[in-house]
Amino acid sequence: MSFAEDRFNEECAVFGIFGHADAGALTVLGLHALQHRGQEAAGIVTYDGIQFIAERHPGLVGDVFGKNSAHAQKLKGTQAVGHTRYSTTGGSVARNIQPMFADLAGGGIAIAHNGNLTNARALRAELVREGAIFQSTSDTETIIHLMARSTYNPVVDRLVGALKQITGAYSLVALTGRKLIGARDPFGVRPLVLGQLDGAPVLASETCALDIIGADLVRDVEPGEIIVATRDGIESFFPFKPRPQRFCIFEYVYFARPDSTVEGRNVYEARKRIGEELAREAPVAADIVIPVPDSGVPAALGYAAESGIPFELGIIRNHYVGRTFIEPSDRIRHLGVKLKHNPNGAMLKGKRVVLVDDSIVRGTTSKKIVEMVRDAGAAEVHFRIASPPTTNSCFYGVDTPNEEELLAHAMTVEEMRLHIKADSLAFVSIDGLYRATGQARRDPAHPQFCDACFSGDYPIELSDIAGGRKDAQLSLLAEVA
Repeated sequence: MSFAEDRFNEECAVFGIFGHADAGALTVLGLHALQHRGQEAAGIVTYDGIQFIAERHPGLVGDVFGKNSAHAQKLKGTQAVGHTRYSTTGGSVARNIQPMFADLAGGGIAIAHNGNLTNARALRAELVREGAIFQSTSDTETIIHLMARSTYNPVVDRLVGALKQITGAYSLVALTGRKLIGARDPFGVRPLVLGQLDGAPVLASETCALDIIGADLVRDVEPGEIIVATRDGIESFFPFKPRPQRFCIFEYVYFARPDSTVEGRNVYEARKRIGEELAREAPVAADIVIPVPDSGVPAALGYAAESGIPFELGIIRNHYVGRTFIEPSDRIRHLGVKLKHNPNGAMLKGKRVVLVDDSIVRGTTSKKIVEMVRDAGAAEVHFRIASPPTTNSCFYGVDTPNEEELLAHAMTVEEMRLHIKADSLAFVSIDGLYRATGQARRDPAHPQFCDACFSGDYPIELSDIAGGRKDAQLSLLAEVA
């Protein structure tokens, strides 16, 4: 198993811009900044005033739309939407690459979606029975089919009508010949921000995409909000029944880029505070604090600052190892973790080490890293995790293992410690995680975030999941009272 396979895999990212002469090139840059949210494929659709132009290909943004790319040169027009993909629903095949495009009765539309629809399977089966022909296995195409069958005329009403039939977590952007549309599910699980560049509205999954193009942040798109940008300006609608917000707390732990601001909180600062909470909750006598790079760095800095133990780079990351590295033999495969991380032996020898990482998923990589640090001469290895134990799978747009594969689902903390062979193991508490994001604690009756991967409290109905707790879930289908 590679290092990448023992992580929570990123979701997807969306980007859109309307009314700018360099729309295609700016979308390439925006997607480049959002590359961390999906590395399987990249796609962009532009509109040049006459026709839609779609370029969707497997690979990283730089490989698909890099310098002198023939794909990038085709992206003419003043409006565009783009997407980077990591498959959560549907396979890793070309026909699932977004944005998805269709010609509807009112004209063409391209849609790019971050999240996961939890009733897409049931909707798809019903649509197929009624004669729909699907070209992909992506849940995003379900939205297009629902729009195509709508009796409403304005495209925004068609989209709202489709979204009222689905459950799940989503932030999406859609492009027509005259409009750029952004939408966020009523619980606000996935992020979406509104910016502006030279008067042109911009929609993006994170603020780092605004930074790279020099755009200004206007605000977060609100949960349940529909943003419609035209040449006449921006309109905002709230067509869904209000729900208590449940933004994904794991964005602060791992998914979002550290330099992004999501829901008004700087991600880097939140991660440092998680480390501080961890140091208060799980102190240990040690000589150095080292992160598992790169995602463990901010939390390790916070742990070091709060504990007074020096921060050092005891593990060096090789940034030039791709996901498709060929492992030709069992012996090379066994050394796979060292392809990405290598111990700084001179710093580790004889030291009592606090090793800080963002999470433990299957535990395979954690075990190898502990072994690697010991082999480099560490006297003790104390593992500290900047999230609570991950006991449940995510069904809202994050590709996570089945519960049976999650180490924390099957083992106690002590059993996990023995499994990874650490001298001690501790996770930040869920209350500590909430405190780090500005809350006093987690209120079980009114949680502020979606923390289902830690608590098992799924805020949105899991219609497609066998054994889903339908009786205890809220539904997105309700009309506004």
